Amino acid sequence: MLSCVIDAIEKRDVRFIDILGAFRQILMTLHVKMEGSLTELLVKIDPNQKYLSTENEKSVLYVRLKKALYGTLQTAMLFWITLTAKLVDMGFEINPYDRCVANKSIDGKQCTIHRL
Repeated sequence: MLSCVIDAIEKRDVRFIDILGAFRQILMTLHVKMEGSLTELLVKIDPNQKYLSTENEKSVLYVRLKKALYGTLQTAMLFWITLTAKLVDMGFEINPYDRCVANKSIDGKQCTIHRL
């Protein structure tokens, strides 16, 4: 909210963007347990599944993902670390009091990027 006040007082141009597929860019190893009808559908697609088992009379499949899964805290943190490193490489300075804010002077004007 404070950033909005500063933007208004300084009459800054403000833009909002969404980085499409942001989490799909993150490489990480994640183990997921799938059960029920989803497991049965996956086995129909690939009948040679090696990790299919039964627990409490339900089909269970354990899988290892090589890319991030949307909605996990670890994925969000890894994406922000990756984006922060790229911003620093572009000359932005990370705010020491709020690590979700990066600033850079461009043509004598301040450019601020912050995560919502």
